[in-house]
Amino acid sequence: MKHRVLLAVSVAALALSACKKEAPATTDTATAPATGVMPGAYPGTDGTLATATQSPAQVFANAAAASDAFEIETSKLAIAKAQSPDVKRFAEKMIDAHTQSTAKLKGVTDKLSPTITPDAGLSEAQQQKLDALKNLTGADFDKAYASAQVDGHQMTLDKLKDYAANGDSAPLQAFAKELIPTVTAHLNMAKSL
Repeated sequence: MKHRVLLAVSVAALALSACKKEAPATTDTATAPATGVMPGAYPGTDGTLATATQSPAQVFANAAAASDAFEIETSKLAIAKAQSPDVKRFAEKMIDAHTQSTAKLKGVTDKLSPTITPDAGLSEAQQQKLDALKNLTGADFDKAYASAQVDGHQMTLDKLKDYAANGDSAPLQAFAKELIPTVTAHLNMAKSL
């Protein structure tokens, strides 16, 4: 149950962070409620109002793309900054695997009708972890990187399992099911760092 709640909050946060467009300005004040907030609008993460127009497939694709981007960026840092050869080897594997995952995701979303364009923008939490890693070196970096990898892969695994079971796009459900064993293996590898 705790994982479902965490998943729901994570997906909502990712959806909010993916909506970086300003809501169109409106001059029709007669339709706005007395609060000044348009019906169906919610506060975006950038302080603007955004509307809930993303499909579950788009939200999932964005989360998957952001997960790949986070793994690639943190792993590039690990290759440059890690002290442990094991951490560096793991990072190289993550760059390769997540680059392939991004290509597979794009291949699936390009074939959807209508097509979906995954947004690889990092969530606020992912960006904060990446920024924190940039300030670490040596064994401190290795420990923080390993922890970020465990957390990131666990969150991704939970999202994959949920979308594989409950998703609204059969091709994306198949993509999620296909990745579950790989992400499980990555999670186990990260736990052993």
